[in-house]
Amino acid sequence: MTVDPGMRTVTTWYLEQTAPGDLREAPGPEPSAGVRIVRAQVPSAEFSRFLYASVGADVEWTDRLPWPGARWQEWLERPGVETWVAYERGTPAGFMELDGASPDTSARATRPGRAVEISYFGLLPAFRGRRIGAHLLGFGAARAWDMAERWPDREPTNRVWLHTCTKDGPHALRNYQRRGFRIFAKEVAQEPAAPAANASATPASAGQGPAPAAPLVPRPDRREPSQGSRPADM
Repeated sequence: MTVDPGMRTVTTWYLEQTAPGDLREAPGPEPSAGVRIVRAQVPSAEFSRFLYASVGADVEWTDRLPWPGARWQEWLERPGVETWVAYERGTPAGFMELDGASPDTSARATRPGRAVEISYFGLLPAFRGRRIGAHLLGFGAARAWDMAERWPDREPTNRVWLHTCTKDGPHALRNYQRRGFRIFAKEVAQEPAAPAANASATPASAGQGPAPAAPLVPRPDRREPSQGSRPADM
């Protein structure tokens, strides 16, 4: 079989929680570390673009880089979109974006209520390996579950979901599963190999065992990783 060196195989897993009790939060850093997580309540295109570009620089986040400021602002101002930012002693360390505004495209919207997607999550490189990522993931998922408390007339959350892929690193899938997320679908696709500048990105299938069988869910609009913390270093 001929292998095209210009292509790579990327496996994407789709995971979900279907009840608040599914969530297993992680212990956070010691209080002396000065870590806190705060919602950015004022939608700011500039701030969100900074977080996206800084966290995603070494993990192939490129989809939103061409967005003009007006598109960022329109996205952030939709009811049900929230940005939660982790700070270490006043310095932004990472963020999670919750999307409770977009239609559920996962083919799992079968019960009354509203789904929330963890659309992006990660840490700036200097803050990885300090237990901040695991803490942010658990805290942020809890905020997806109680989102209706902050948005009048919103139905209670009945499902929280996300996706991760082999570009996120060999431990991403297991880290989400440790927080109580379960696989509901898997997609395998060929795509152009990362350019030389991104050679540090984790190769496809590195460290991954056989993935559980699950139906395919094509998502042509969301190919880049959603995890920007190099999960082994959370």
